[in-house]
Amino acid sequence: MKMLKKENERISTILAFLLIPISGMAMDVYLPSFPHMSSSLGTTAEDIKLTLTVYLVSYGVSQLFVGSLVDALGRYKINIISLFIFILSCLGIVYSNNIYFIFLMRFIQGITISFIVVCKRSYFIDVYTGSKRKHFTSMLTMVWATAPILAPFIGGYLQHSFGWRANFWLLGIYAAIMLILELKFSGETIKVKQKLNFRSTLTNYQTLMKNADFSIGTILLGVSYTMVMIFGMSIPFIVEQKFHLSPVYSGYCALVSGIAIFCGGTLGKVTIDKPFYPKLAIANLIQLVVALLMMLSTNWISGLVPMMIFVFIIHLFQGFTYNVYFTYCITRFPEFAATSSGMASGGSYLIFSIVSYLIVHIINVEGQFSLSVTYIICLVLVFGLLWLVKLSMKKRGLALN
Repeated sequence: MKMLKKENERISTILAFLLIPISGMAMDVYLPSFPHMSSSLGTTAEDIKLTLTVYLVSYGVSQLFVGSLVDALGRYKINIISLFIFILSCLGIVYSNNIYFIFLMRFIQGITISFIVVCKRSYFIDVYTGSKRKHFTSMLTMVWATAPILAPFIGGYLQHSFGWRANFWLLGIYAAIMLILELKFSGETIKVKQKLNFRSTLTNYQTLMKNADFSIGTILLGVSYTMVMIFGMSIPFIVEQKFHLSPVYSGYCALVSGIAIFCGGTLGKVTIDKPFYPKLAIANLIQLVVALLMMLSTNWISGLVPMMIFVFIIHLFQGFTYNVYFTYCITRFPEFAATSSGMASGGSYLIFSIVSYLIVHIINVEGQFSLSVTYIICLVLVFGLLWLVKLSMKKRGLALN
């Protein structure tokens, strides 16, 4: 078995950070292409949105189970095999005109990327301890947020210049480069492999689910990110159909959202030692106030720029919330890091993929007012979940700070 060499630890850490955003890239890079994919493939907007939902559900459900496999079998070989299959799936999409085949490829991509991301998140738990571990794990959501910043921005230009298939060429080429670098510099990092049997796996999951602040927090993460997902699914149609602008502007709007999430993640890292519950409650309150102002001002403030100012503030504190709670969840159980990481991330992905898909089908998100309504619904749910977390922590005698 090829173990990670000490002299390659630094570059392997960089490669891990470079692979973390691939889940977001696969989700966001083709968002500006939604209307054009619909016309090119001769299908409905709902079917194109479903390609994203299929990926998210596959990615989320997979993470609930792949963690135990990664804890039992190791990180390195699984990551290499997953990258290779992901490259093949990208080529499959590029050369396909069948929406059902694309559904299948997106389903496969969700599974392969879940393996890749769980392996790479576990890397930081394997290699680092103490303050370094806390430092690097708190950076994960910040690094992940580079995908929402760059991917739709690049995707908008790719769509404008080359068409929607160029987005999947980009994903395949990026994965191929990372595969070569991983083969050269990375290696196995797990120190003690967990037993792969149904009973021990079930015990690990029971431990996680019985921990209320972990299980409720996973739901909270999913509902919180639903706001970003609804925005991402809706903004191409708002930009191109309501404001009659090109896909490049969809990319710019996604860029604003991504920068906000990144800044929020940075704020979460900076305030990592501040009282835990109070900072989450304040962030939720600010978001709710801004969403209400966004809704009430619709009749006298209109246009893409004013709407995006409201979106920026809301997504800023969403990024903050996600960073703070996700860091808390994935560092709670270092003895089975991949399982807890997969549970927190996969559970939240499953929740926001389903909730966002349902909301955009119940509410026709076509502008500032309807978008603000979806934000308010999500933020009220987050408020209730935070209250449950507070009760749980008090009951267990844990300090809220």
